[in-house]
Amino acid sequence: MTSMAQARAQVVARAPARWKTAASWAAALALAALFLSSGLWKAAEPQDWAVRLTQARVPQGLSVAGAIAFGVAETVAGVLLAVPRLRRWGAALAAALLAAFMVWFAWHYAELRGADCSCFPWIKRVVGPGFFAGDAAMLVLAAVAAMWAPRPRGRRAVALIAGAVTVFALVSYGVEAAREAGVKAPAAITVDGRPYAIGRGRFFLFFFNPMCMHCMDAAQRMARLDWGDTRVVAIPVEQPQFARQFLAESGLKAVVSTDFETLARVFGYRTYPFGVAVVDGREKAAVRAFEGDELAKELRAAGMVR
Repeated sequence: MTSMAQARAQVVARAPARWKTAASWAAALALAALFLSSGLWKAAEPQDWAVRLTQARVPQGLSVAGAIAFGVAETVAGVLLAVPRLRRWGAALAAALLAAFMVWFAWHYAELRGADCSCFPWIKRVVGPGFFAGDAAMLVLAAVAAMWAPRPRGRRAVALIAGAVTVFALVSYGVEAAREAGVKAPAAITVDGRPYAIGRGRFFLFFFNPMCMHCMDAAQRMARLDWGDTRVVAIPVEQPQFARQFLAESGLKAVVSTDFETLARVFGYRTYPFGVAVVDGREKAAVRAFEGDELAKELRAAGMVR
């Protein structure tokens, strides 16, 4: 009896104070919510996140794989943080990801300063001092979550979680790719207040924001291409009153359609810049690569330019 009482006393003595346990839970749940929202977003929409990674100077050839990998890693980190016996591993993974993001954006700071970097659905951020302060605050949360968490155990559970999340991300990518094949375009859209037929011939639908620097760069690249008999339709996502000024400044020859909501719903638009190659009334390809030489390659592959 005495030995049992002594053992119980030793366990109690080794256990962290209640406020430490509460702090660990609070930090872990806050960080888990952020990483789960960011990771699931990437895992569910890998092609759209590939565009964002390309804009963040990730090579085009690695963008899709990168979006899937980051989506899986962030989601796994979020799940592990929420489970006490796996929390230290989750905190370590979250800290490694945050450190990698900070190093990458510091390396490309001159190019990306002021660019949007909203990785979390509810938090709007741009590259600047506030970005690094925010990530540093999350690193502190990771340290607090791990400091007073139980000793980690359960490697098999980690492997199962990682496997399940990876399958989800790959299925999401496959479903998105399959959905795009052969989508039927509307027979006509509105251009200058009148019907504009797109049911026959070659059309390139360009979704853009007139105030987006990536969109301007893409439009300037497209203006230098030989479009042949392909007609370009520019679709402003926001601030349509500046659409014609945008086209004039970029040099891109295109008509402007105000049917954004209809076309976005049909073609699964999520983020700008975004393009759809339409041939004889059906989608032939979705174009998300607007950086460097990849844009011309994709447009040639889709038969849009010579």
